[in-house]
Parts: sequence; structure tokens; C-alpha cells
Amino acid sequence: MQWIEIFIGAALLLFGRRLFWVFVGGVGFLAGFDFASQVLRGQPQWVLFLTALAVGLAAAIVSIFLQRVVVAIAGFLAGGYFLSGLAVAIQHNHQPVVPWIAFVVGGLVGAILTAALLDPALILLSSLAGATAITQNVPLPPAGQGILFTVLLIFGIIVQGVQYSRVRVPASSAPAK
Repeated sequence: MQWIEIFIGAALLLFGRRLFWVFVGGVGFLAGFDFASQVLRGQPQWVLFLTALAVGLAAAIVSIFLQRVVVAIAGFLAGGYFLSGLAVAIQHNHQPVVPWIAFVVGGLVGAILTAALLDPALILLSSLAGATAITQNVPLPPAGQGILFTVLLIFGIIVQGVQYSRVRVPASSAPAK
């Protein structure tokens, strides 16, 4: 299952803003998998995978028709996924309520950001979610995970920022060949 989360994380990291339905579907899958892992404890991996796949596909399909609403929901899920992952990483006493509180707080911030600043927020949140998904599935010591997360986050923001700036340049102002 780790390679699937790494693949989805890479897609989010590189194409989250450009292919907005990938962002929504990928974040839906990751959040669905985390949720299913906690709620459906003891179930086979394929049940968790199918649950996550159903959530991700539903999110991607709905995103095509209800873009703004789904972007805010995806922003909520991405912000929540990132902040709950961060809470788990830095928490030493493993209180089960802390990741849920972090998820709600991160989700609210993510939803507000995507509603107010759509493209920059999509770049930031998809890079955060992608870097989180990859880092959580690579076996490294905590210091290595922190470095990997930071490098991936910066890389994702730069790649998507370059893609975004190329799209925003009007054809009339492009240099002549």
C-alpha cells in the first residue's frame, strides 16, 4: 500500500494545481485511507484500499461538476491531512484525540485558504499533502523525514509555481521565436 500512497503523493506534489481533479481525488484517497485505517481496524488491506479508492473517485467525479465547493472540501482534507500528520510526528504521548483536533484545525485553515486564494492555495496544499504522503511512507529516522519533507515541499512548490507562471503568461506577451 505504501507505493500507492507514494505515487499519489508524487502526483499531488507535481500536478496538484494543474490537474485539479487529481488534487481532489488524491487527497480524497489519502484521507479516505487514513479514515478507513482508523475506523475499520482489523480489516484486510483490500477493504481499506477499496474504501479509499471509492472516496477518491467520488471526490474526483464530483469535483468536475462542483469545482468551487469541492476545492474548499479538498482544501479542508489537505490541510487536515497535513496537520494531523504533523501532530502525529511531533506528539510524544500519542493521545488519539490530538490528530483529530489537528485535522479539523488544519482543515478549516485549508478550506479558507483555497476559497480565498485558489491557485496559490492549491499549489501550497497539494505540495504539503504530496510531501506528507511521500514522507510518511519512506522509512527514515525523524530527522531524515524532516529533511525529506522540506525538500519535497520546496520542490513541489517550485515545480507547480513554474507551471502556473507559464499558464498565466498571455500569448501576446510571450517572446517571439
